[in-house]
Amino acid sequence: MTSTASPSGSTAELEALLIQRSLSDRELQAAAEAAPDYRILPDATVIKIGGQSIIDRGRSAVYPLVEEIASARKDHKLLIGTGAGTRARHLYSIAAGLNLPAGVLAQLGASVADQNAAMLGQLLAKYGISAVDGAGLAAVPLYLAEVNGVIFSGMPPYKMWIRPARESVIPPYRTDAGCFLVAEQFGCKAMVYVKDENGLYTGNPKTDKHATFIPEISVDEMKAKGLHDSILEFPMLDLLKTARHVRQVQVINGLVPGNLTRALAGEHVGTLITAS
Repeated sequence: MTSTASPSGSTAELEALLIQRSLSDRELQAAAEAAPDYRILPDATVIKIGGQSIIDRGRSAVYPLVEEIASARKDHKLLIGTGAGTRARHLYSIAAGLNLPAGVLAQLGASVADQNAAMLGQLLAKYGISAVDGAGLAAVPLYLAEVNGVIFSGMPPYKMWIRPARESVIPPYRTDAGCFLVAEQFGCKAMVYVKDENGLYTGNPKTDKHATFIPEISVDEMKAKGLHDSILEFPMLDLLKTARHVRQVQVINGLVPGNLTRALAGEHVGTLITAS
């Protein structure tokens, strides 16, 4: 069916379709798709601090990164998301053993990401960078305008309403996905994942001495090579594939001093994963 809406997605025409048609109507959906998306924070970057890879390592990993973030925010607007890590995996194992559903596991995992956000917030408090509760989306622009930085818990707020995975009760949308959704919905300019490896490899570099580094790869190439669940949550790649604004993500080694600063400056550090 040919849409009667103009290529620019005329507001008047879209409104008429919304009043007249079902929300699942093809013509209405095409008109809505043609409507331009407003980018709320186009100058901001989301960085995700890994729970297991960074925060769980304690002072030796976290303190240098805190200093680098404090310095970087002088030139960059930063939304800093936290992962969950080992404590969440322990909770998942107990809850799954009790036959509890994915929605309960999602809430348990969120509690650990919340704890990590609170700890990171305390460490960055002297720089004026605070943690916001439940992503505190309405307050984020204010924090960025004042101090160029804000911390949020990376777990998406699905909780009991999370869509269960087909073959597991482990929540499929976790902190990698949550941080990406924040970047995409705010229309941010970049998404950087801070891990404990240099980026993506052909195998697990911790156990495979023959694994080789991959500097750049697309989502389709990752899936074709069977690497779709090797460094980021698998569902996050599907989110990237269909995103409007954030069409690539960068995975860097946060244990190497200066890597985050270089990535924020636009350098090709680590691995770039592209939507297409």
